[in-house]
Amino acid sequence: MVTKPQVKKGVARPRLVILGSGWASHSFAKVVDAVKYDVVIVSPRNYFLFTPMLASTAVGTIEFRSIVEPIRKANEFIDYFEATCLGINAQDQVIKCESVQKLEGESNVFDIPYDYLIVGVGASTNTFGIPGVEENCFFLKEIENARELRKGVITRFERANLPSTPVEEKKRLLSFVVVGGGPTGVEYAAELHDLVTEDMSKKYSKLIEHFTVTLVQRQNTILTQFDGVLQQSAMDNFKQSGINVITGADVVEVTPTAIHLKDGRELPQGMTLWAAGNGTQTLVQDLLNSIPEQAEARGRLIVDDWLRVKGAENVFAFGDCAAMESGALPPTAQVAGQQGAYLGRLFNRDYCLECELPYATAKPNSNVETIGMTSLAKPFQFLSLGIMAYIGEEKSMIQFEAGDNKLKLSGALTYLLWQSVYATKQVSFRSRVLVLFDWFKTKVFGRDLSQF
Repeated sequence: MVTKPQVKKGVARPRLVILGSGWASHSFAKVVDAVKYDVVIVSPRNYFLFTPMLASTAVGTIEFRSIVEPIRKANEFIDYFEATCLGINAQDQVIKCESVQKLEGESNVFDIPYDYLIVGVGASTNTFGIPGVEENCFFLKEIENARELRKGVITRFERANLPSTPVEEKKRLLSFVVVGGGPTGVEYAAELHDLVTEDMSKKYSKLIEHFTVTLVQRQNTILTQFDGVLQQSAMDNFKQSGINVITGADVVEVTPTAIHLKDGRELPQGMTLWAAGNGTQTLVQDLLNSIPEQAEARGRLIVDDWLRVKGAENVFAFGDCAAMESGALPPTAQVAGQQGAYLGRLFNRDYCLECELPYATAKPNSNVETIGMTSLAKPFQFLSLGIMAYIGEEKSMIQFEAGDNKLKLSGALTYLLWQSVYATKQVSFRSRVLVLFDWFKTKVFGRDLSQF
């Protein structure tokens, strides 16, 4: 039985409000001292999502609930409000929120004052203002997106299977396009190809000749985060698998039936996943516009070495919505998780976070020789533990970095290491067991092709 932390009566605790329930927020909630602070999480999503495995859930390799964990389990002594933050008043230190649940259509708007605010709302998908993307493409940021993709694939196969569907329409319906050659796009293309060749081919054998997957990438190669050798390995594996890769191509328009490229080519499409990069959340953009010191920001809140938002007192930011002033970091779960844990420890250790430089303050009756300001808090430093990607047919790529040296692994054996890492990185024993069971179930029985 978990014992509730003892809070001294009559002692007001600083209120610490966290916006978001992603990697950074979850890591912070696990570390922060809920006795010292009155911690509140505000997010429209009441769970943490293991985003690196979203592509697997979008095709049924892993079940949706296997990679989510209730956010309250991160720290049972914090409060959680299922709401969306509508705006931040940094001057008065208050945020305006709206409940996600609207009973009888009634809007429930309320204010939450804070002593410290941490913004961790992540990023949206960047459409670059290209006509037709919002209306005619799928995205992959949330569980809802994965569910729509999973349903969309089966729907198109069922539509193509109807006797009234012409052959040309069958070909179009089963032309799947992925725009974006980063990890999300590559892994979804690989997972989709596995789904169709391993499972759907047994149930829709007459349609497989019409099935195609095309990956469109603006740059001249895919998976640019990896070494050139691994990039080529991924390209070769896709070519061998029959996945078409078009590099150096700009999309200028997406219609319900086609992708139009800048060079004049037209790709028929029955379903398109848009995974071409991160955009700015509306809340973040509004906050950027309200802070003069953020005038040079490019869609992400500029933070100092201690994750304090430049120009906003007592406001912090981490994860995909933040950009460090000292140097850009990759927008990955690994970075966000480390930032969350770092900031949690920073709050726990009695640093003067309002000071120009965050020195630790000496406590009364302590053994610190110098009363007042003492040691300076260490700035955040990202430790890269390597990057991974699934490239299909039970093959993966992993790149470890140590200084200027890189260890590059690729192939079937690397897939086992990829599985091991993701299984151990699950945030609970429950999730770990469920993910392992899902892999076993898929291997033995195949993926579920039911439509509901």
